[in-house]
Amino acid sequence: MLISAGEVDQVVADLVARARNAQRMAERYDQARVDELVAAAGWAILAPDRNRELAELAVADTGIGNVADKVRKNHRKTLGLLRDLQGARSVGVIHEDPALGLTEIARPVGVVCAVTPSTNPAATPANKIINALKGRNAVIVAPSPKGWSTAAKLIAHMQTQLVRIGAPPDLVQLLPDPISKAATLSLMRQCDLVVATGSQANVRAAYASGTPAFGVGAGNVAGIVDETADPQAAAERIFRSKTFDNATSCSSENSLVLLNDVRAATLAALRDQGAVLLDAAQKARLAGLMWPDGKLSSAVIGQSATTIANRAGLPEVAALSPTILLVEEDGIGEAHPFSGEKLCPVLAVYSVPDFDAAADTVSRLYAFQGAGHSVGLHSRRPERALQLGLTLPVSRVIVEQAHCIATGGSFDNGLPFSLSMGCGTWGKNNFSDNLNYRHYLNITRISRPIPENIPTEQAIFGTFFDKYGRG
Repeated sequence: MLISAGEVDQVVADLVARARNAQRMAERYDQARVDELVAAAGWAILAPDRNRELAELAVADTGIGNVADKVRKNHRKTLGLLRDLQGARSVGVIHEDPALGLTEIARPVGVVCAVTPSTNPAATPANKIINALKGRNAVIVAPSPKGWSTAAKLIAHMQTQLVRIGAPPDLVQLLPDPISKAATLSLMRQCDLVVATGSQANVRAAYASGTPAFGVGAGNVAGIVDETADPQAAAERIFRSKTFDNATSCSSENSLVLLNDVRAATLAALRDQGAVLLDAAQKARLAGLMWPDGKLSSAVIGQSATTIANRAGLPEVAALSPTILLVEEDGIGEAHPFSGEKLCPVLAVYSVPDFDAAADTVSRLYAFQGAGHSVGLHSRRPERALQLGLTLPVSRVIVEQAHCIATGGSFDNGLPFSLSMGCGTWGKNNFSDNLNYRHYLNITRISRPIPENIPTEQAIFGTFFDKYGRG
């Protein structure tokens, strides 16, 4: 039965009203009580039996990814987030600077609309909910239609844990099934903050909703392997990144840019990891499966390389049980779809003569798709990471790490644990950080008088006048 726009708005309004009531209660909590909220929500997904239940449900309902990796993702991303939040101040005074006479006070943003994708129907909403609760906010999740049942199970577990500690369960809620664009848009309009992860259509809708919003850019990560890299180590990292959860992550490499001096050794090392390089005819068959009408087909998203090879009519490739399908590419843009995001274990391989050509190739790839996200670098020359950071339109340069694991925070790097990566103005985003608890806070600043600090004209303009005169 069709539901009118007015009826949709009323359903959403009822959820928001309940969320506001719960949030007003949480706003009175001290830091210790808030940290109990965080622990309760984290344990809802970290408990091993619940973690596996959610992972199995996610794969069964979405058909995307694999259970073992989703179990690992649910565990690592949540545990890492809880580590990041441990001891972090998010209630009352969180910073004082006596020299400037400033005191910073953390305040809630209110009711958060969390838009989440089908690729991570448990890990992403859990991450957003935990960060939001750290700021004494309420959250209403707007999942993808395919991810609704997983999100519903997750939120039921979270509400049980909240009740267990005597907190209002309406701090965490979910749009009712069936999920519709109208309901998601209504929630965007009625809440206080939107955090949108997933399709660029959802991100654009969030920014256009009239509500303050954080949205993420498109992924299309490239990885560079230069002549100084260890090919075996680089291939092992690329393998772990590109095969994790069947490459559902926006942080999985989509292209490899190999310097000619290390190309053969890197491809050989990738073959040792089970990758298969397709010939021109096989590449054409694969392209027909992946983009039958110019758009990436759901037949390949989050599927294994073997499944994709079978569906592409490549039984001779499938018989090899490939882990990754490699295709050689030299073009970039709409006429070369392999140069874009693929969301499956398929990698385009570009060959270049030197590092400057590699950087230029990545720049052109990101001019087509993926600007602002991240670039991977396998190199023993640290100055090359700085070169990429100074010149490429990227928010992260991931050096000698498994890219999709590292870019969202890892136990062996310093990035915040997150499943939502801002891409800056390059990716049409208003932030370039990993989305974290600070984005779910308002900050009130108390300013007290300090001794005047008025500079002289010479202090400000002296160097300028010395070089150009007073004019």
